[in-house]
Amino acid sequence: MATLAPAARQRRIFNHELYELLFGTVYTGLMTNLLVVVATLPAVGLLLFSDIAGTWPLLVLSAPLLGPALVGAFAVFADFSDHGSTTAIRTFARAWRTHLRRSLAIGAAVTAIVAVAAVNIRFFMAGAGGAGALIIPVQAVLLLLALATGLMALVGVPELGHLRLRDLARAALYLAVRRWYLTAGAFLVLGLLSSLVVTRPAIALGVAVAPLLFVVWGTLRFALRPLLPDDSR
Repeated sequence: MATLAPAARQRRIFNHELYELLFGTVYTGLMTNLLVVVATLPAVGLLLFSDIAGTWPLLVLSAPLLGPALVGAFAVFADFSDHGSTTAIRTFARAWRTHLRRSLAIGAAVTAIVAVAAVNIRFFMAGAGGAGALIIPVQAVLLLLALATGLMALVGVPELGHLRLRDLARAALYLAVRRWYLTAGAFLVLGLLSSLVVTRPAIALGVAVAPLLFVVWGTLRFALRPLLPDDSR
């Protein structure tokens, strides 16, 4: 009986492993897209099917749901990167359930700060004399720091469960400022995702969410390396 040459056997094994890797990557990405959309359905519905100028208070109320959804997605990314796991549904659901309170607290805090800062900026831009020149930059910095701290903290939640939420927030703020170039890179990617959601919602929500969030997660996880366990670095 003829046997495969070593080179042919290695080629077949390589092709099989490559197929599994590609299939697992595509499946994990598409499933993560779906899970994030489902977990944030109220906010997604408001963005796509309502006039934000009139429904923004409802959007503010639903925005904290982004916290658990992002934690679930980041847990899937970590599991896939570290162990090659493609159990996206199980990993997402477990992280969502386990870290629901912490991630909702982070989401609610960031939403409140961003909403207040945005309202103040709009008010003073409408005309408030010389006070606006002083207050608007302060409010803008506060808004950016809140977003950076919240996003960095959400990246750390799945792997830093031993830290108190207050300690995690302090560390996230410190690292977001110290490694500002990584934070800026993450903001650029999020800006691209936001632009796609507004201009090409089908592409953004169906395909682009997972790969762009993966870039954000990888960038900020690198910034969090001093806090991560040795086996996660």
